[in-house]
Amino acid sequence: MKQHTVTAFDEDLSALASAIATMGGLAEQLVAQSVQALLKSDPELAQQCITADKKIDELERQIEERAITIIARRQPMAQDLREIIAALRIATDLERVADLGKNIARRALAIDAQKFGQRLFVGIEHLSALGLEQMKLVLDSYAARDVAKAREVWAKDDDIDAVYTSLFRELLTYMMEDPRNIGMCTHLLFCAKNIERIGDHATNIAETICYLVTGEPFDEARQSSTTRLTQAEQA
Repeated sequence: MKQHTVTAFDEDLSALASAIATMGGLAEQLVAQSVQALLKSDPELAQQCITADKKIDELERQIEERAITIIARRQPMAQDLREIIAALRIATDLERVADLGKNIARRALAIDAQKFGQRLFVGIEHLSALGLEQMKLVLDSYAARDVAKAREVWAKDDDIDAVYTSLFRELLTYMMEDPRNIGMCTHLLFCAKNIERIGDHATNIAETICYLVTGEPFDEARQSSTTRLTQAEQA
């Protein structure tokens, strides 16, 4: 981040980046804990995750207000303006990540009294590990303004999609084998989809980081994850 003649401007931008880092850490923690609440059937932890989402919502509101104030006072251009726009975009993605984590926690409460097979346990755990790894990597990328790491996140999204597709088919098999599994597997299917969507938001953040640093979007062309997954779910 370049230095400005007006020191207060540097402080404003630094505070904005710091708020994003705090919000990212809280969102990452919420997702990790919501998955643990699901896997361990821990209703107390699930409720804590639901409550924690409010703090992240408040942080997003504060970031928006701070960004608007900076724009009004400093009238930033070029790189400075990209810093602010990127912070707004990333805050939106992080808020949605937290919402997805909260949704997992709510599903954990809904299936608290039920048990699911070890294979499904492993599948959900593996998928969540990939999603959380993506979140950590993209937040590190933002802190370091590291485009190479951002591209790595972007490229790894296919891995999450592949695991989700495999788990999706496995859950369908459980439901077809025994109708009594339908309710439980439906909840788990929504949880898996939420984790897959968290990976998508990590990818969105990676693309924003590329824009922030270079002023250009990713130049690689690829089939959207939405299209790929729709095709897999219809297979």
